[in-house]
Amino acid sequence: MKRLISSVFLSATVLLVTPAAYAGKDPIYTKSFNNNAAGGYDVVSYFDGGEPVKGNKEFKTSHLGADFLFASQENLDKFLASPDAFVPQYGGYCAWAMADGKFFKGDPKQWTVLDGKLYLNFSDKIQAKWKADPQGFIESADSKWPDILDR
Repeated sequence: MKRLISSVFLSATVLLVTPAAYAGKDPIYTKSFNNNAAGGYDVVSYFDGGEPVKGNKEFKTSHLGADFLFASQENLDKFLASPDAFVPQYGGYCAWAMADGKFFKGDPKQWTVLDGKLYLNFSDKIQAKWKADPQGFIESADSKWPDILDR
């Protein structure tokens, strides 16, 4: 009887855990404890020529399953008019790691806007590696994205 109970428990555990383990990655990186894209930073602000700014929950929208926060109604409106122009490439996962087919978090403080697109990286050390050959890393990451989400 004990063996039967253990077997049933193990089977139930596998059924509960397996779908999540193989469900793929979310298209937009968010931290475990909230659903904010880009760490809550206003993704439109990266394109204003200065330092990016934190968004405000008062100016929020959902896109691709994640919440995007903005510093103003104007920036929210710009995003709503053309979200793909502002969403970080590779969903905000680290662009350098994505070039190698890996999922690492993107740090909103380690960023580059290149050819009108926003790229985030894991850390300042990774950002330095990224800056050595951004076009090469983009080419490699583009060949993996978005198909990599399903693995």
